[in-house]
Amino acid sequence: MPATRTKRPRRRTLRQILGGVRRRARRAAGTLRRVWRRSLQLQVVTSTLVISVTVVVVLGVFLSDQINKSVIAGRQASAASEAFADRVQIEDALNRTPDEQPPPANSGKKTPVNPLDSVMDSITGSIEDGSKKRYEVLVLNAAAPAASRASGNLTPGNVPEGLRQGMERQVGKLPNDKPQRHQALIRFDGEIQPRLTLVIGGLVTPESGGVYEVYHFFPLNEEEQMLSNVRLAIVVVGFGLVLLLAAIAYLVTRQVVTPVRLARQAAERLAAGKLDERLKVRGEDDLARLATSFNEMAGNLALKIHQLEELSQVQRQFVSDVSHELRTPLTTVRMAADLLYDSREDFEPMASRSAELMQAQLERFEAMLADLLEISRYDAGAADLDLDSVDVRDVVLRAIADSEALAERHATRFELRLPNEPCMAEIDNRRVERILRNLLFNAIEHGEGRDIVVTVGADRDAVAVAVRDHGIGLKAGEETMVFDRFWRADPSRARTIGGTGLGLAISREDAALHGGWLQAWGQQGEGSQFRLTLPRTAGADLKGSPLSLVPPEIEMRRTWRGQMTPVLLPASGDGAVHDEV
Repeated sequence: MPATRTKRPRRRTLRQILGGVRRRARRAAGTLRRVWRRSLQLQVVTSTLVISVTVVVVLGVFLSDQINKSVIAGRQASAASEAFADRVQIEDALNRTPDEQPPPANSGKKTPVNPLDSVMDSITGSIEDGSKKRYEVLVLNAAAPAASRASGNLTPGNVPEGLRQGMERQVGKLPNDKPQRHQALIRFDGEIQPRLTLVIGGLVTPESGGVYEVYHFFPLNEEEQMLSNVRLAIVVVGFGLVLLLAAIAYLVTRQVVTPVRLARQAAERLAAGKLDERLKVRGEDDLARLATSFNEMAGNLALKIHQLEELSQVQRQFVSDVSHELRTPLTTVRMAADLLYDSREDFEPMASRSAELMQAQLERFEAMLADLLEISRYDAGAADLDLDSVDVRDVVLRAIADSEALAERHATRFELRLPNEPCMAEIDNRRVERILRNLLFNAIEHGEGRDIVVTVGADRDAVAVAVRDHGIGLKAGEETMVFDRFWRADPSRARTIGGTGLGLAISREDAALHGGWLQAWGQQGEGSQFRLTLPRTAGADLKGSPLSLVPPEIEMRRTWRGQMTPVLLPASGDGAVHDEV
């Protein structure tokens, strides 16, 4: 039995992982941008936070710097006075002989003592007497290193190099009665961690000769701790102040934004057709007056819309009643006109021509009356579909057969481009055939006798028919106006085939009733093209068309010229962009 091979899961590459991360980051950034653009309250609170943080940081840095300078300056002044007093004691001790030094404590006999030892103990405090050391002292004698003294663990290496060089430059250059001092602020290595230390150096010149360098190391632990507490307090207070300002901004903006948001929601509902929508009026401030004005506007708008609806209803009823009432006298006139038309050969030439003109105008009048009745059905919402699954190619062929007689009179030929496979769709055969006849009649009238190209296309979801003429074309902006009732591109141009001016308007309504699109493209000198797109299944939503709205030769010419192609809106009035042309 052959072993079955298990399929291993495919490992994602690093590029795929990074691509997924970038996509998620872009989506998150897009969501944040939408929230930012749509929330006035978020914008105000964020702006307040940014400004507050900036102000608090600037003030905090300024206050911390000023407090730091004040504390350090005070400590430097007191340390300088203490260092000066110590140098005076050291110089006085060095001017005395060892026999003149006082004996050590608890000693009954007089023993010679080094003058620096006693003064060092008195300055820094000895270990035996339990006194607390406030600072450390280092006394250096470059000429006699054995005479140097230091308290604690100080060594000459602890002295900052710059301070030591400054002291050495002063040796031998200054009068003995004018001691000089230098100072530096360093981080001195302590037992646990480096601590801030003030180092003050000065010169001592005893009467016995020689020069002593005296360095005082004053630890600033207390000052550093106090400054740390001050900085912490500034940060805490600043953070609390920022949060407080943000809360205040949130509450203030909420009082303003909430009524505005309610007004926006009411306006959206009003735009959706809920004409009874109103705002609650509270108080007499600006927002209350805004709500009052909005309510007055909504009331006036509802009244005007109601009046327009009544007027439109009266007009539609009038058109429908007149159309129905005209049918009876039109039938009588039609019978009399037919009788005269049949007997026109027995009349004089002028009477015979009049009978022919009357017959033609009666036919046009009947067509207009039928179109008016059809328009009134659409306006009343009474139009319905008689759906059947048919081959669109057969519908196109029947429409062309009905238009061939008119095309021959205008010396126009049809060029058919039909697919080999059936183009089945659920449509109302009568209405679609009427749409195609209107498109063909329009192409014959404006085609200037040139060939008319009829193209049929289909895909999985939709079928489309494009009617292309090479006539005068359309101006920019006329692609949607051409479907208006009784609209003409050139009002001075007479209708050559006796149309009613309602054919394209009815065709658009028929296409919309199927859930399809009827769109137009045109360019002066290049002709025009009308495209009908219908879903294969009744009630399905269209996502695209199998045929391009712009003729292929025009698109190819634009590509050669490197021009950008604009995006045309559909003429069916659904407000969506369906093709890039």
